Amino acid sequence: MPAAHNLLTLPDPLPLDGGGVLERAEIAFETYGELAPDKSNAILICHALTGDQYVAGAHPVTGKPGWWERMVGPGKPVDTDRFHVICPNVIGSCMGSTGPASPGPNGAPLAMRFPVITIRDMVRGAIALLDALGIEQLHGVVGGSMGGMQALSLAANWPGRAARVLAIATTARHSAQNIAFHEVGRQAIMADPGWNGGEYYAGAAPAAGLAVARMAAHITYLSEDGLTEKFGRNLQAKADGTAGAKSFGFDADFQVESYLRHQGSGFTKRFDANSYLYITRAMDYFDLAEEHGGLLAEAFAGAGARFCVVSFDSDWLYPTAESRHLVHALNAAGAPVSFVELSAPHGHDSFLLEVPALDRVVAGFLG
Repeated sequence: MPAAHNLLTLPDPLPLDGGGVLERAEIAFETYGELAPDKSNAILICHALTGDQYVAGAHPVTGKPGWWERMVGPGKPVDTDRFHVICPNVIGSCMGSTGPASPGPNGAPLAMRFPVITIRDMVRGAIALLDALGIEQLHGVVGGSMGGMQALSLAANWPGRAARVLAIATTARHSAQNIAFHEVGRQAIMADPGWNGGEYYAGAAPAAGLAVARMAAHITYLSEDGLTEKFGRNLQAKADGTAGAKSFGFDADFQVESYLRHQGSGFTKRFDANSYLYITRAMDYFDLAEEHGGLLAEAFAGAGARFCVVSFDSDWLYPTAESRHLVHALNAAGAPVSFVELSAPHGHDSFLLEVPALDRVVAGFLG
């Protein structure tokens, strides 16, 4: 686990939906831009499943730019000349916040002794961080994908803590199909002999299983048109640079196969397999209506925030129909809400990639 730039040990125990408690939980976070004297310009950015707190600047593990470098910074849509941006690493993750790789009472990694968590638990950690920083109300909370789930959960369960809620490429609950894809990934990890019931920290990690999990999930982040345009059925060039040819074996003959293998192997260098299990389970449990008596509109009664919901026409993981369902519930709750479906060829990952229309929406809504 890399050293976190900013690490806060929560002063109070963190209660969890599953009935457990995290004692002395740690929250790793990054900040960008100056906090106003009255603390009125804070924006909380919530990251997605495999994201982390390094939303901008160089990532300390990969050396690559932060995952939303194009969106956050001076003069950018989330303008750090105006706003103080806070991005925490969720509990259960592996970039500094308390998770399965964190040491337990005996000094050994918690592994599968770490309690099962929920999206609401992740937000509890973020709220505890804001309390420690003395920030009572956010100018806004922003998140895409799982980050959008956290933004919605914050608005529903901590009304008044955010004046604006921007939920991008997300959903109010995980569908059966979403759960099914996650279960394939979890089973790939747990079927790897290296997983060893989660007790692998002193030896070889279940890299093969985690790579397969990442490959399966990555397919859901893309669109069929995008894959076809980028790869089609093109064969992978040989190592010596000559044209590709069918091997009549099981090497990566096609460019798309090589791409997925690269995505999988690279992921294992920066992410913990047990964290993947816990975070995907938290996403699968997410159901805002279930948390509020079975009515989604009830989740937002008295939320006291302005909402903006953004979907992408090529996103089949969290399709526009789910965003519309969320918007209808917000309308029923009397919450001020704007909604836009943007056209982009990239699928679910569009919120991370070059979509100028999204830049305009984000900048306009945050004001």
